[in-house]
Amino acid sequence: MPAWLAELAYLVAASCFILGLRWLSSPATAVRGNRVSAVGMLLAILVTLVNQQVVSYTTLGAGLLVGSVIGLWMARAVKMTGMPQMVALLNGLGGGASLLVGSGEFLRSQQMGTDLPIDTSVTMQLSLLIGAVTVTGSVIAWAKLQEVMTGRPILFPGQKVVNAVIFLIIASMAAYQVSISESLLGPFYVLVGLALLLGVLLVIPIGGADMPVVISLLNSYSGIAAAMTGFVIRNDELIIAGALVGSSGIILSQIMCKAMNRSLGNVLFGGFGATAGAITKSAEGLSVRQTSADDAAVQLGYAKSVIVVPGYGLAVAQAQHIVRELADLVEKRGGEVKYAIHPVAGRMPGHMNVLLAEANVPYDKLFDMDQINAEFDRTDLVLVIGANDVVNPAARTDPNSPIYGMPILNVDQSRSIIVLKRGMGSGFAGIENELFYNPKTAMLFGDAKASLTRLVSELKQL
Repeated sequence: MPAWLAELAYLVAASCFILGLRWLSSPATAVRGNRVSAVGMLLAILVTLVNQQVVSYTTLGAGLLVGSVIGLWMARAVKMTGMPQMVALLNGLGGGASLLVGSGEFLRSQQMGTDLPIDTSVTMQLSLLIGAVTVTGSVIAWAKLQEVMTGRPILFPGQKVVNAVIFLIIASMAAYQVSISESLLGPFYVLVGLALLLGVLLVIPIGGADMPVVISLLNSYSGIAAAMTGFVIRNDELIIAGALVGSSGIILSQIMCKAMNRSLGNVLFGGFGATAGAITKSAEGLSVRQTSADDAAVQLGYAKSVIVVPGYGLAVAQAQHIVRELADLVEKRGGEVKYAIHPVAGRMPGHMNVLLAEANVPYDKLFDMDQINAEFDRTDLVLVIGANDVVNPAARTDPNSPIYGMPILNVDQSRSIIVLKRGMGSGFAGIENELFYNPKTAMLFGDAKASLTRLVSELKQL
């Protein structure tokens, strides 16, 4: 293939990535953006294979076939509750690919005695470091989300000092390898091994409440590692794609940190949730009002304005389709239904949007926190399903609360509230929710899907 044609094809693929990312920013165009990005990636892969044969096409074809089958199976088999875990693993695979390519190029240059340019050598060390951190960091994130290990922060004395020492050793090994041209593999193995360890140590002190930020940050790491690898193998397409992923991941992480009124440094090093349950507002003298499905159905049936606030409990119960059916029934009776989405609801960025989109909830009924907060005080009924910390008034009223200052959905300002929960358990932050003791709140205990099914049945009989 002529060089100019390959460059033109790469330019088209890069344009697909940029357009796809732009369309992914809105639920209404997300599917289109995903497809356009996929087309761009397919084009980039085909051009790379035609333009530069690295291994035999038989080997490449076998790899593509096996990878496609596994990817298709994962996409179809994963449940909505497992989507954050899958995203974490995919981030790890991206970092692992960069680590393998960087390692292969380094070992090849050492074997051939090639004297690498300084820019290639530096970016090679960065691809090794960031790729390795992304691999093990993503595995730990998956383990926390999958509950293979505790979701609470794991802290030990001198943890930050240990991390700093490990990073300094890694930086020293990287600088040593950049500065010499001798064939020494010892520093290479030390760098990779310590970088893999550092990925573990950087993620274990982060609690479950901060997992959405961690996932987006690891996604950014995988993009940065890919961009560094692109510099190593002189592939402009990989540089562009990696830069887009890296920058968008950082921006998204900052947006979510702002939504929690916390800095990125506090998320990464604050150990938030390590003392979960130790700092709680006393519920002494307060009582919880329970309701039944038939009473809740009457409220829904006569409400003119309803806001649904989804949380991770909705994903766990796989109740999104029942919620859509319930909303349709309310609207048939003349009520208006909207959905309030907090930026950090769920366990990954956009978790609730994806969940509701699967149930074909119209995009124009989904509202983010800034759009809908002013409407709660004139709303007849709010239905909270599985959300906890993002609706806790303690964020505004209790200076001693660990979530104090965090922007929340103003559910407590509505005329009436129904909360669907299994019990009185706390959310990720591990603190009591003042909303549950609000006189306007009625608790409908039980599995969310079963409770919603009863509400649908009762509403049909009104």
